[in-house]
Amino acid sequence: MLAGAPYRADDPEIQARALRARRLEARFNDAAPDDDAGRRAVLEELLGAVGEGTVVRPPFRCDHGSQIRIGARCFANTGLVALDVVAITIGDDVQIGPSVQLLTPTHPLEPGPRRAGWEAGEPISVGDGVWLGGGVVVCPGVRIGADTVVGAGAVVVRDLPSGVLAVGNPARVVRRLVPEDRPL
Repeated sequence: MLAGAPYRADDPEIQARALRARRLEARFNDAAPDDDAGRRAVLEELLGAVGEGTVVRPPFRCDHGSQIRIGARCFANTGLVALDVVAITIGDDVQIGPSVQLLTPTHPLEPGPRRAGWEAGEPISVGDGVWLGGGVVVCPGVRIGADTVVGAGAVVVRDLPSGVLAVGNPARVVRRLVPEDRPL
């Protein structure tokens, strides 16, 4: 699974990891509103890494948690869904709006293997300084370059370069955010 090869989600080892994540997720989401330190401690136990000064607001949902790495000084608003059957890497200084979905799982297009429960995953990478607007969906295998802004409600199905504004479904680049003659 972690290498992106096909797997069955009903595998006992995968189910045990998912149960661990759901328990920690419940502790995080049910923490008192003023228990920032308690929520931070749960995030540190749940996630693969979480940088200094990073805030994730509940509710938060994930598959395993251990494949998620979030850099320093990030902010994730309420309702983040990060399905991490493979790596999700979020750089430093990233802003994530409410109800954003980071989706690494993929499923076979052929109905037989799909009905049999086979799936796979492709990693997601979000560069430093990115802003994902509310309701953005990032699909499996996407890389978003540093300092890019993705407008609210966009569905990102292919890589986005650094320093651009992308909007729509599917997300498309509408302009650069840094002049062409200035390095990004």
